[in-house]
Parts: sequence; C-alpha cells; structure tokens
Amino acid sequence: MSDKIVVAALYKFVSLPDYQALREPLLHSMLANGIKGTLLLAEEGINGTVSASRAGIDGLLAWFALDPRLADVDHKESYCDEQPFYRTKVKLKKEIVTLGVPGVDPNQQVGTYVEAHDWNALISDPEVLLIDTRNDYEVAIGTFEGAVDPKTKSFREFPEYIKAHFDPARHKKVAMFCTGGIRCEKASSYMLGAGFEQVFHLKGGILKYLEQVPEEQTRWRGDCFVFDNRVTVRHDLTAGDYDQCHACRTPISVEDRQSEYYSAGVSCPHCWDSLPEKTRAGARERQKQIELAKARNQPHPLGYNPRQANEG
Repeated sequence: MSDKIVVAALYKFVSLPDYQALREPLLHSMLANGIKGTLLLAEEGINGTVSASRAGIDGLLAWFALDPRLADVDHKESYCDEQPFYRTKVKLKKEIVTLGVPGVDPNQQVGTYVEAHDWNALISDPEVLLIDTRNDYEVAIGTFEGAVDPKTKSFREFPEYIKAHFDPARHKKVAMFCTGGIRCEKASSYMLGAGFEQVFHLKGGILKYLEQVPEEQTRWRGDCFVFDNRVTVRHDLTAGDYDQCHACRTPISVEDRQSEYYSAGVSCPHCWDSLPEKTRAGARERQKQIELAKARNQPHPLGYNPRQANEG
C-alpha cells in the first residue's frame, strides 16, 4: 500500500497549557510533511484527521514523538486512492470536542477503556446499556447491534439527553462508543461526574474495532461515517457508497441519488423542501465552480464543513 494515501484519525486528551504556542510549529511540521487536513489544539489536548503519503504521516508522528506529552497520541489509519482533504490547518479551540459542560476533563477522570477484541463480550451482557454518542446523521448510516440512538444533532445535546433518559441508580453499567474514541472518552468523564458508577468506552472507537475485529465476528451493522471526503467506510475500511449533499451536508445513499429531489451539489431528498433560496443559490454557484475545476483537472474544495472540524 506504499502508493496509497494514508488517512490518520488522531487525538489525545493531555494538558497543554502552552497549546497556543504549539500552533505554528505543528503547522510547519504538517506543511513540511505534505499533510492535508485539520488538527485542533486546546488546553485539554489535540484532535483531528489528516492525510498524506506513508512517509508524510510517519514524519508527523516523529514530530509528535519529540514532545513527551504527544508521543503516544492515539491514531487510527485507513487508506484511499485520492487525497480526501484540500487544505492544511491548525485551529485553536476551547475544547477539542465540544461538549459545553464546564469541568468535564478526561485528564482527571475517565471511564474504563475496552479493547476492540473485548467489545463484543461486553455489549453482549444484558445488563449493559449501550449508547451511541454520535449524532443522528452518523447513526443512521451504521451502528452496533442493540445500541441506543440519542438522536442528537450535536455533541452539545448529549448531557441533556442523558439527564432526561437515564438514572445512575438504575443504569449500573454503561458502555459508549464513537468514531475514533474521543467523544465517548469525554462522554465517559461526564457520566462519571453525573454519578454513573461503571462506565465503559470503546478504545480507539469504531475505526479501531473495524480494523481489528474480523467481519465474520462483527456486531457492527452498516457503514461508518468519517470526517473526510470519503464520507463513509465499510467494515474493511474501504470507501463506502455514500456521498454527501453539498447543500445540507447530509450523507446520501445510492437510492437518495436516484430520487427526483436529488440535484448534484444543490439538493437531496433530505433538504429539497427546507433550504432557503439563498442557501440553494449558493449551492448552485458552488457546484458550478466544482464542475469547472473538474474540467480543468484542478482541486475543487467544497467549502467549510463544520462536521469535519470538531468531531471524531
């Protein structure tokens, strides 16, 4: 796979009081290694997804290794034929994944990590409450058997959902998962602070599970949404069949793209009757620019996608 583009999803909760000073050196390292994608820095740690050649990713990991705080940054890899990102960015944030609850700090308390090969046994326990901590558009594409869908639009809604639906006195064992491990790690810290006693989370997230658990043993159903231009990956971590509506950012299936309400880059069955005309006009213009760029064999950035900037 030496000629493949390596896509690395990485994060670590670690105290970085000097995170602002790290921005420029990190950006320089990314540019020097031909890295595309976005990394977030905050006082609580680092998060993001990037892509490059094998040598480029190894160069970035070598740069992390120079700082003892980042030397063991958690990262999962997959591969694709085309560059899934268009830009190189390092952003400074209050949180590397936004929960919006003051005082929640996985560096202080966190749930029990569960390795991918132990996950099936844990979620087979009928006493375990299994919660998908991702957002509704992600869960709709794929999830684990028996998982509860909070139907959240953003991670910020998660705390209120837990307060409204679950009780530490009744729900003694809680297991959670997310794409790469970061959201459920922070959610586990929140749950412990809310009084839940036994809180487990899938180490490395769905991506690590798909990498390590054979498909014939899987409890996963469907595809996994990822935060790059592949949109989804299958169990073997190859790109799935989903695209993304450039107007509303909803993942769209092959069936969606056959709908009379689908217009490439402009609308889909999820948004054709709800988008304001200003947004639709902008989508039409963006699609025109994309088609022109394709005709010239030039990169065709799709515009800012907040989902790619602050999830995982």
